[in-house]
Amino acid sequence: MKQFFLSFGGGLLLVLLSATTTAQVPMLPQEVIMGPGYANEVYYQFTSFNTYETPRTAWDLSFRTEPGSAAVLINDGNNAVLWVYPYADTSGWSTVDTNDLYEYPPLYNDPDVWENGAFNRQSAGYPDYGWGIYDEGTQIITGDSIFIILLADGSWKKVWIVEKNTVENTWLIRYANLDGSDFQEITIDADNHVTKDMVGFNMQTNLPVDYQPVKESWDILFTKYMAWHPTGAPVIVTGVLSNPAIQAKKFYPVDPEFNDWWDAPWDNGRSTIGWDWKYFDLNTFTYTILDSMVFYVWEQSGNVYRLKFTGFEGTTSGVIDFGIAIVMGVGMDDTGQPAAELRLWPNPASDRLNVEVQSRSQVSDALTMVILDMTGRILRTELLAPGEDQATWDISSLASGTYFLTIQAENERSTWKFVKW
Repeated sequence: MKQFFLSFGGGLLLVLLSATTTAQVPMLPQEVIMGPGYANEVYYQFTSFNTYETPRTAWDLSFRTEPGSAAVLINDGNNAVLWVYPYADTSGWSTVDTNDLYEYPPLYNDPDVWENGAFNRQSAGYPDYGWGIYDEGTQIITGDSIFIILLADGSWKKVWIVEKNTVENTWLIRYANLDGSDFQEITIDADNHVTKDMVGFNMQTNLPVDYQPVKESWDILFTKYMAWHPTGAPVIVTGVLSNPAIQAKKFYPVDPEFNDWWDAPWDNGRSTIGWDWKYFDLNTFTYTILDSMVFYVWEQSGNVYRLKFTGFEGTTSGVIDFGIAIVMGVGMDDTGQPAAELRLWPNPASDRLNVEVQSRSQVSDALTMVILDMTGRILRTELLAPGEDQATWDISSLASGTYFLTIQAENERSTWKFVKW
């Protein structure tokens, strides 16, 4: 166990981190099955070990459901390819063709940023979102570009994202065959899908698709997506993407038993875990896992998990094996026991955070209360004497973000997460 002694006003505070580099970390074996040809996307949650499968071919376009988001993605893991029509703006809708189209660079989703979908890749910066321009007066993003998409079945469509109304949280899209036939104008009410991060759209059925589980019920996604090969070429890979609400870290190369998980900043990228924890061995025609690569995931309830891949069977079965271990549990000490039951309100908070200790495991001991940022840096401490059970802290000087509140008695420690607006 790591122990850090820090001085505050002549006193000492002992901060315990439940991690060690000298002992083997017991890992719970897990397995997900994407199916032959990686036919399914699989969503996984650490705390419940639950998985949720959805067919890879269920959707063609995908829209973020947050009212303030302008992100529009394509199913590039299903071989969809997008181009912006280079010869005209939306006034050229009726004359779109594919002449010389392959001379222009295709657009794919940003591997690492959920907000930077394929339709957003030509953005010039706010208020230009790549497919349209935001008007602060009307709070509407108005489409100014035509796109051409090649779908997995070989069909071509021209697409116009007409507008995103950020007040009503609706999308208006138009699409048709290149000759104008099979014209569709569709309004998608994202408020009907706000329990999910994305709402999909199927251009064959002309209907929205709820292809994701509820956003709080998954942490990582096993899927195919477009990434960049070390040579710089785009390549479809099979790997792991992160829920927009979680953060992760990658350590490589390290000893297989490495567990200094606090020793690097968190990364909220879409593909922090990614795909390159494995490689195909041309000598054995099997996949080899990099034993010296370890990941840590800070999931939505605040627990930190160690993640290490152990097996990858490839396209025949789509089976992926990995191990997980919890290295920091929110609301628990290092033995799994709470030092105190706590209520924080409001959470999220803007100016003041109220703390109420509702019960203590060691009623005769004082409690040390510590606020830490997401890197583990201590920002503030306060002592609650025996019999005291409430405190109010002015947090107006803290930057917006996520923080830990740790309560420590003599031998026990509990940790909670709160958000500062």
